[in-house]
Amino acid sequence: MEASSFISAVVLLVLVTDPLGNIPMFIGLLRQVDPARRQRIIVREVLFASAILLFFMLFGRRVLALMHLTDTSMGIAGGVILFLIALKMIFPHPEGASGHRVHGEPFLVPLAIPFIAGPSAIATVLLLVSREPGRVWEWIGALAVAMAVSAVVLGFAERIADFLGEQVTMAFERLMGLVLTAMAIEMLLAGIQKFVLTLKAAGV
Repeated sequence: MEASSFISAVVLLVLVTDPLGNIPMFIGLLRQVDPARRQRIIVREVLFASAILLFFMLFGRRVLALMHLTDTSMGIAGGVILFLIALKMIFPHPEGASGHRVHGEPFLVPLAIPFIAGPSAIATVLLLVSREPGRVWEWIGALAVAMAVSAVVLGFAERIADFLGEQVTMAFERLMGLVLTAMAIEMLLAGIQKFVLTLKAAGV
């Protein structure tokens, strides 16, 4: 296992699941829930999200084959999606999470999906497996670490929000968005380079 690749995968998964950016949404949606149950709900939703992402990680290549998608197209599409997600992190919508209304205790939606296991996270695990399927156990380990980070951050969401304050939290999220932008561009360029090499090999 290459430490640099493993760490890069962990950082990428943490960025796309964005636990720090999810803090305001989780606090808002769990405010009406009994404080004694909030930690259990967070753990449950993180486990749901982990199971969903693990499913796509294990069966991702079959999904791609079923839809007749190539690794090259997945790499380019993943780079584009991550770039759009990064832009939303850098330039957040002024309405925030106000568009989500949950009555009673949240279950699966919207906490596990789409806040944690959203389209960008699913695309990322598919991209990891499609690019290097022989290292699937490494990617599973990276996913486990990233989900553990999400569980810890969200478990202490209220304390973190009180300690950092809204401005610092927003600034840190935009910094993570900037890092994710660079990673998205790198993926996009790698996909384009692979596409060009494929054209050259085909004599086009």
